[in-house]
Amino acid sequence: MANSFIPVSNLLACSLVFGAIAAPSALGQPMAWLRRLFGRKSFNAVAEPMAPRVETDSGWTLIHADDIAAFEAWLGKDETGLPFRPGEEASLGSHLLIELFGCRGDMLKYEDHVGDAMRAAAVESKATVVEQSFHEFKPYGVSGAVIIQESHYTIHTWPEHGYAAVDLFYCGGTVQVHRAVEVLRERFQPERIKFLVVRRGLQSEVER
Repeated sequence: MANSFIPVSNLLACSLVFGAIAAPSALGQPMAWLRRLFGRKSFNAVAEPMAPRVETDSGWTLIHADDIAAFEAWLGKDETGLPFRPGEEASLGSHLLIELFGCRGDMLKYEDHVGDAMRAAAVESKATVVEQSFHEFKPYGVSGAVIIQESHYTIHTWPEHGYAAVDLFYCGGTVQVHRAVEVLRERFQPERIKFLVVRRGLQSEVER
């Protein structure tokens, strides 16, 4: 599909001319004619958070979220790890995938720092830590896992890109996973985050 885009500068210039010719009475009210031209909604500075989207297909239940505030509000209500929420099927566990963009490179570069952050995330989320292992690659990157009684927390980092991929797999209904997310945000200081929750071990699949 081919789309034609008009440069913003050209669009604004055309709008200014159009507004001056077609709506001279509006010139005494700054921006009023632009509001009528584009609609008031486009000038709202604060957008409503987008609620996480729940999708079920071919035995998979996926929950997507790009809005941090909306996701954390949803996550705080989902911490039993046993999704008996409306429209969802019961499962054995939940797998939270987190994309951390725009992190400070030095926060992702060293094994000690990354390992400490992941262990702190596990402890703060009330998970029971069993073991941990991390490895620092040369010249860049750290991979590792914190094994918890309720499953595992894993990470791989790309310091040169300010990016980290984190997986938090939890079950048992006792893990307060939103606290793990708070620790990771504090330690790695990302500019942007994306989330995806995958329900693992759906009842209908396990009992087939």
